[in-house]
Amino acid sequence: MDRSQKADVVDELKRVFAETSVVVVTRNLGLTVAQSTDLRLKMRDAGAQFKVTKNRLALIALDGSRYQPIGDLLTGPTALATSGDPVAAAKVAVDFAKTTDRFEIVGGAMGDTVLDVDGIRALAALPSLDELRATIVGLVQAPATKIARTVSEPGAQLARIFSAYAAKEAA
Repeated sequence: MDRSQKADVVDELKRVFAETSVVVVTRNLGLTVAQSTDLRLKMRDAGAQFKVTKNRLALIALDGSRYQPIGDLLTGPTALATSGDPVAAAKVAVDFAKTTDRFEIVGGAMGDTVLDVDGIRALAALPSLDELRATIVGLVQAPATKIARTVSEPGAQLARIFSAYAAKEAA
């Protein structure tokens, strides 16, 4: 990799660190190509990115960013999982780490907060942004549904009573 390519990688990483809300540092302990491809696809489906980078270039990109404290975690064969959704990258990384012993989570950061392995696991246990939105929509719609049911119920009761009287007189 020549100097210009390295500069491009650093610029790309700086852009990613500026736009992302969570960074999960993982260690690759010999993933196969199939496993690595599977992990990348799962990350992409969740709206996250998974990138293997040179630690030295990542440290340069981290300099001056809010994720600078995770620089200590970048030793050995590491990779970075990032996402705009604070939960997506952590969720996929934790789920994938459960299925293979060649992939481990080292730590990470969410904004200015540095997270250890347990912090990443706790973050992965939270509902995703889409799940929270669906819950809020359900809570907002529930009262309207209850009001509509309450308003229409007396009319339905009267209709059943009249129907019962009509059936009784017909018999």
